[in-house]
Amino acid sequence: MKPRTPHPMSGPSSGSRLVQIEKPIYGGAFLARDEGKAVFVPLTLPGEQARVRVVDDKRGYASAEATEILAPAPERVVPGCRHFGACGGCHYQHASYEAQLRLKQAVLRETLERAGVRPPEEISVLAAAPWAYRNRIRLAFDADGNPGYRAGRSHAIISIVECPIAAPLLVRAALVAAEIVRKYPPVQRPSEIMLFCNAEETNLLISLYGANVAKLPFQKFCGAFLERIPELKALDSTVEDRSGRPSRTVAQWGAHSLDYRAAGFMYRVDHGAFFQANRWLIDAFVERVIAGHHGTLGWDLFAGVGLFARRLAENFARVVAVESAPPATTALVHNLRGTSATAVRSATLDFLRRAPRGQKPELIVADPPRTGLGAETTALLSQVAAPTLVYVSCDPATLARDLRALIGSGYGIQETVLADLFPQTFHIETIIHLRHYGKTRVTVSC
Repeated sequence: MKPRTPHPMSGPSSGSRLVQIEKPIYGGAFLARDEGKAVFVPLTLPGEQARVRVVDDKRGYASAEATEILAPAPERVVPGCRHFGACGGCHYQHASYEAQLRLKQAVLRETLERAGVRPPEEISVLAAAPWAYRNRIRLAFDADGNPGYRAGRSHAIISIVECPIAAPLLVRAALVAAEIVRKYPPVQRPSEIMLFCNAEETNLLISLYGANVAKLPFQKFCGAFLERIPELKALDSTVEDRSGRPSRTVAQWGAHSLDYRAAGFMYRVDHGAFFQANRWLIDAFVERVIAGHHGTLGWDLFAGVGLFARRLAENFARVVAVESAPPATTALVHNLRGTSATAVRSATLDFLRRAPRGQKPELIVADPPRTGLGAETTALLSQVAAPTLVYVSCDPATLARDLRALIGSGYGIQETVLADLFPQTFHIETIIHLRHYGKTRVTVSC
């Protein structure tokens, strides 16, 4: 067999290449080409000329890093964080916020087209302040006990002293926790910390993780932390290791949850339960999902702690909220007390498999994890054929896959909303309002 000739960009000795940046790619990088080969370059912008160095060369594409921007795009700005570029948490801080929104619209549109779904002429945008929005962060501790995020291209920990996309309380608390942790020998230290606060930054939950957290002087740590951060309402310690054994909580202090006011209601959110991370956008996000829908019966699938179900209960005579994750189900029951909504402890797929065929909701809200609905769930939803289906997605690729199947079963897209819940990052949240027209409607492109 004739040996493959290395691509001109291959290997560390190939030197730099001058490329033209074409467009954004989902995942944070941008596409360029060198002699026809796709090159993915982060921290650049469309229209820029950049000198790049290949860091990983594959048969079909190469990954590179920009060593020099020769012709900066007009949208390029000074990043708002000193750690940007090394830290892997953000991807778009070098672009103006208006440009970030355009980049995400372009990525969403192309992802739909690639899956054979004809994108709508207009993708509306829901956005708010792009800084200090996160109500939850998870950091790792390095060997010296400093808190940080993972690097963009490795598992290395980039220690931080600031995080402008997070609520200030979270960063302040993480730095205090690190000061306390460093007083203990490495064998007693946690390896990671997760912090979650309410929108007003008055209540804080903390979870410590690691193989050695059972050895941490827990009560002493709690006391020292409370002296500095009185907003702390609860702290737990969970053993996690790489042996494959299930994690287990070994120590707990304080409440098991915090109260979070959002969308006009007070929600109970328990340790480990999913809740939307953008404290500036939750209210508008919920209203855009509900969108004035009302009727006799509504389903909220993958309901979490009931963020949508609680609001739907105002508009529907009966609401069924389906959730299987243990950290969320207890809070879901609590949050729906005294309403027309009923909590069902079940995986969505199991619920749909056994749902009475004669029971037809006027509205279904589905907010699945990043893996999307999947083939069987999509098929069962198509059989139910609710007049209106609202699909809330956090991954455009799985969204496009599922939309193709739903459209093929008779649904049509009424509205597409890009909800920018994660400014400065490549992550895209999408709200799709679908209407069932019957199987004769054709809206899928070839």
